[in-house]
Amino acid sequence: MNWIATYTLLLKEVKRWRKVWLQTVLAPVVTALLYLAVFGHVLEGRVEVFPGVSYAAFLIPGLLMMSVIQNAFANTSSSLIQSKVMGSIIFVLLPPFSALEMFLAYIGAAVLRGLAVGVGVFMVAWFYVKVPIDNMFVVLLFAFLGSYVMGALGLIAGMWAEKFDQIAAFQSFLIVPLTFLSGVFYSIKSLPDFWAAMSYANPFFYMIDGFRYGFFGQSDQPVLLSAMIMMSAALVLTIVCVRMLSKGYKLRDA
Repeated sequence: MNWIATYTLLLKEVKRWRKVWLQTVLAPVVTALLYLAVFGHVLEGRVEVFPGVSYAAFLIPGLLMMSVIQNAFANTSSSLIQSKVMGSIIFVLLPPFSALEMFLAYIGAAVLRGLAVGVGVFMVAWFYVKVPIDNMFVVLLFAFLGSYVMGALGLIAGMWAEKFDQIAAFQSFLIVPLTFLSGVFYSIKSLPDFWAAMSYANPFFYMIDGFRYGFFGQSDQPVLLSAMIMMSAALVLTIVCVRMLSKGYKLRDA
């Protein structure tokens, strides 16, 4: 492992999203705050998902994780498609990076952006309602796993896509629907049997459910099951991404 090379590419990717922080960090925070203000105001006092937990408090972990994973995905996918379209991907391919070094750099930047957005959402939401943290380790574990998995998925989408429209379609028709149908705004237990079974097949559900357990010590599924599913997904996506990078899939001919 050439850690200097990995750190250099990581630094380049972090600087890329930091330079436009109004778009990459502040905008997602404002969006999450709007969701919280609207849904929290309309449904507060009318819905109690967990005993003793207000709806606004229940909503915050879901919105926080939604912001984290969407921005982790956006970071890797947008970076690769921009580099391919502009032709600057050659400057990443020419240095003697191994596939694993490239993977770790891109994923590291995605995780950092996702966590930065998550911290921003939590800080702003704290003024709206105080949310308890039952287990900080579980919160950090699922925040990391969620951003890692989505960063890897964004890397695959960025390599596959040949133009911006394809990335937009990938996000609009896959990422956003799976996110909204993963229990961000509701408990899976409140759904009819058919839709609950469909939700259990949604991997995004386990990201948010395990993350929410860290705050309230309550969840729809055992937190250990959610953690195992997330770790398995991270391992599979790591293997797939490194394999694709080593072959230069749709990168060397970009």
